[in-house]
Amino acid sequence: MDYASSLLPYDSVHLPSSEGEIDYYAGRKRRIAFGQLSALHSPRKNKLLAALPDADYERVLPHLDIIPMLPGSTLYDADGHSSFAYFPIAGIVSSLCVMENGAAPAVSITGNEGMVGISLFMGGGAAPNRTVVQSAGYAYRLGANRMRQEFKAGGQLCQLLLRYTQSLITQVTQTAVCNRYHSLEQQLCRWLLLSLDRVPTNELCLTHEQLASILGVRREGVTGAAGKLQEAGVIRYRRGHITVLNHIKLKELVCECYAVINGDLNRSAGKCAGHGRSKPVFNSEMPIGNHATAVKRYNQFVSCGI
Repeated sequence: MDYASSLLPYDSVHLPSSEGEIDYYAGRKRRIAFGQLSALHSPRKNKLLAALPDADYERVLPHLDIIPMLPGSTLYDADGHSSFAYFPIAGIVSSLCVMENGAAPAVSITGNEGMVGISLFMGGGAAPNRTVVQSAGYAYRLGANRMRQEFKAGGQLCQLLLRYTQSLITQVTQTAVCNRYHSLEQQLCRWLLLSLDRVPTNELCLTHEQLASILGVRREGVTGAAGKLQEAGVIRYRRGHITVLNHIKLKELVCECYAVINGDLNRSAGKCAGHGRSKPVFNSEMPIGNHATAVKRYNQFVSCGI
């Protein structure tokens, strides 16, 4: 079941790639055309798709549809199936581990550096976690059957997906370690930085209650940790809006888990000259074979923030 299309009030009409896609609200609501938005929100703004060689990109392009991602909407439910994989070009998606008591702490975060739906090609079938939109944006979706075909072909997209999956495993395991050994203030800093790396501004729309759920702690704990950061002049919090005032200080306060997740510990050059923020990167050796160019291209896009 495609949870995105069932929750969002829109229909999607896929036109030839030269004309782009048009999404519109159903019923009597005013139509909103996304043909021009498709030009502004190119699939290449997703860094996995951007890393594909032109021939591979052109082969996949006709099968991509753009959709809006609304905050709080569910792309995958725990133990549920989906008909699509999602490649965000803007916005943030969180993967939540749903517990029997209803708690749902976040175990990973995805922006335009990656994709959502690894269960489609890793052989697991149903998604183990609930995947929810944390910050509004857009994503391109690719049908599950087409995704499996591309993966089984063993080409450039397959290698990039495997590389991304490795980085996602690193993020999940490091998050578990961080939640066990580091202070709540450090955990909050880590999540703020990871979120900031995936948005174009220094502002996040998150309430204390949402942050508490994401981190798997009590709301009072988040209020206290956020209060300390605000007193230190690192953030400003106003009714569901967190503005980061001092990005450098925030990076000084965070634990090493942020750097490990971004691969900063194993890379000599984690960002382009003059670029203020480090970007999520993959932490593995350059592979050999005919997909090396695609991976190199991916790392260039990610590290430079293109």
